[in-house]
Amino acid sequence: MTTTSDDPTTALPGRPPVADLATWQAARDELLVREKAHTREGDAIAAARRRLPMVEFDGTVEVVGADGPVPFLDLFRGREELVVYKHMWHDGAPHQGQCEGCTNAAWHLKDPVYLDARGIASAVLTTGRWDEVAPYVEFMGYTTPWYSVRDVPEPVGGEMGYLTCFLRDGDRTFLTYSTTSRGNEAFSGSFALLDMTPYGRGEAWEDKPEGWPEGQDPCWYWRADADGNATWGPTSRPVPQWTRPGATPVETLGRKGDCH
Repeated sequence: MTTTSDDPTTALPGRPPVADLATWQAARDELLVREKAHTREGDAIAAARRRLPMVEFDGTVEVVGADGPVPFLDLFRGREELVVYKHMWHDGAPHQGQCEGCTNAAWHLKDPVYLDARGIASAVLTTGRWDEVAPYVEFMGYTTPWYSVRDVPEPVGGEMGYLTCFLRDGDRTFLTYSTTSRGNEAFSGSFALLDMTPYGRGEAWEDKPEGWPEGQDPCWYWRADADGNATWGPTSRPVPQWTRPGATPVETLGRKGDCH
């Protein structure tokens, strides 16, 4: 349904067309049909996901956490299900130099109280050495358990940047699901909220009407230069977490990761 206003007193360049409430509601109801179809398709995909086969692996393989080496089985904390995020790691980088995409995911998993209430354990795994990981976890204030899986084979270790689900049956452990890139957006409610706003994420790949603000690099709004200007340049760093009170990041360059 067309809602564009030709009245120069109401039309605003680079913004949604202005319409009366009834016209807006009609257009909104039309879009709602598509949104409901999208939701139902998501339900169908989730149902298919639950029917995926699973892969058994050795749950006694050791990972390193705050209490030293422990078997992977311990991460379940006696529960049947476990959701982990595999956090990329840049050896030797300062806290603010770690991957901003992974930092975003881990931050949104900072307080998994609703997973706990559902009886699902959670953890963050990374290939960083524990002596580097431990101070980073303390600095960020994470409460979700972190573990180093350096030199641990897949599916516990291996490639990072993945959201992965596991199932336990007694002492047997199974890989049930794994996703990466845009699939990791399930961790971040911020993306879904941004997609509901008039300008969206403000990224170059988005389909937007002519005249809208030009998009920038993926996740540019997470980074700023030393003066606090939003940018993704050679001296920029991820900022949402370490601009909080009390955060004192080391003065050095950040590193560019892939959050798209």
